[in-house]
Amino acid sequence: MNCKCPECYFEFVIEEDLMIGEIVECPDCAIQLEVIEKNNGGIVFEVAQLEEEDWGE
Repeated sequence: MNCKCPECYFEFVIEEDLMIGEIVECPDCAIQLEVIEKNNGGIVFEVAQLEEEDWGE
């Protein structure tokens, strides 16, 4: 399935069996994208929010 990175607009191909909540990486800018919606054969991405370690602080 073809999709487009919402950050750099690079078009790339991904597997159609991705599930909501899965993280994929843009092959061009390497940003991590989270699948937030699947509709009519399309996938909507959002830039994944990375959790920072607090290391007990």
